[in-house]
Amino acid sequence: MSISLSKTRVATLVPDHRRTDFLPNLFGLQFLIVGENTLYSLMEWLSPEDYGGGFWNFYELDGKPLYLVPTSKPRYRIICRTNDYSGEVSANAAGIIATLFTFSHLSFKYQSDRLADGYSRLFAYAANHAEASEIFQAID
Repeated sequence: MSISLSKTRVATLVPDHRRTDFLPNLFGLQFLIVGENTLYSLMEWLSPEDYGGGFWNFYELDGKPLYLVPTSKPRYRIICRTNDYSGEVSANAAGIIATLFTFSHLSFKYQSDRLADGYSRLFAYAANHAEASEIFQAID
């Protein structure tokens, strides 16, 4: 009898020497500045009590950019006034939430396959995340 164990794919931290390529590859050169600014603004909106700027780590999957993670705290209180979600999540989950919000927000303003593909890849990745339930409640 053979037992098959499904492997959850894990995003990996982008090494320092490749950080400069991450945001242009994630958002595209056309949306680089607006994407980065939108992400930071949305994180401030989602976590006004815990987020006040700072360094972010970049994560990729299969060599493609996936999402950003704030590093100023290990956990963040997320409050989404548009769907009444309130909860506390890891920095990793907070980064996924903020990045998904960013892709969604930009997709309503701009027609871009890159933004749509980025959202789809991250949404699929989030489904297998340890905090998937919280992530999906936050973005609902």
